[in-house]
Amino acid sequence: MSDPSFWDDQDTAQKVIGEVNGLKGYVHTLEEHVESLENLEVSYELVKEEGDEELAEELEEDMKKLVEALNEFELQMLLSEPYDKNNAILELHPGAGGTESQDWASMLLRMYTRWAEERGFKVETMDYLPGEEAGVKSVTLNIQGHNAYGYLKAEKGVHRLVRISPFDSGGRRHTSFTSCEVMPEFNDEIDIEVRSEDLKVDTYRASGAGGQHVNTTDSAVRITHTPTNTIVTCQSERSQIKNREQAMKMLKSKLYQQEIERQQRELDEIRGEQKEIGWGSQIRSYVFHPYSMVKDHRTNKEVGNVQGVMDGDLDPFIDAYLRSLIN
Repeated sequence: MSDPSFWDDQDTAQKVIGEVNGLKGYVHTLEEHVESLENLEVSYELVKEEGDEELAEELEEDMKKLVEALNEFELQMLLSEPYDKNNAILELHPGAGGTESQDWASMLLRMYTRWAEERGFKVETMDYLPGEEAGVKSVTLNIQGHNAYGYLKAEKGVHRLVRISPFDSGGRRHTSFTSCEVMPEFNDEIDIEVRSEDLKVDTYRASGAGGQHVNTTDSAVRITHTPTNTIVTCQSERSQIKNREQAMKMLKSKLYQQEIERQQRELDEIRGEQKEIGWGSQIRSYVFHPYSMVKDHRTNKEVGNVQGVMDGDLDPFIDAYLRSLIN
């Protein structure tokens, strides 16, 4: 950063600054924890000498806070994969079931938006296709913040909802599914060759829930990668050129993710592992009726406060999943 030519390339400069800020954040947090521990040790000696019950209670409370803070810090240290620090591209796609599943997708959209905003991440809607009656047919979010992908990779998979349907006049119980796809957003970190002759580019008029999702020109862009039939769309910008740039980033992220998954499938075949792919392979169940429970089937983590989870309290599940990767 002290190089005189540092600011000649603004994009690279911003990337370096982001990395520096992330590292500074780790060091600053560690220094705070060391100071807290030293203060607790002083308080502990005072409690031993004076036997002050009020000070002892205060010490116990401060110890609990430090343990929680250290657990959070440890979790951040687990995010050491090459692209964990990147922004995340998150897509939601309802399963079969029409309005029921589309409404479930909109509930998950709200849940992830609240989780991200609570962490101070920026949420940008890249593409939004509303349902006919309620909910969404599909939505793509760009969640921007340090370690966004590292955290959200825990959410990749099928999410299952069990509830009494508000759309069923008979008050019957329904089961709905929505798949969540999560990819790291790439800038120049990877070199994926995408030939122009392999691309089919369509433009159309943006549509959605209103406000920022609606334009009056054909600025929305849909790119199809014909060899893999991979489709990406972007309508967040008013400029067709900018939407195309964003769509190309999304396409490269998807192609990278597909290559990683292909390699994983090959490894699984070599190891003899058989993994079912489909709606039966949900990673998490959200049960509203006949009881209240959210259960992650990968880690067996359970939370009884369903409303809290739907309001964005996903950290217990993310924490349990990330820790399971190293155990």
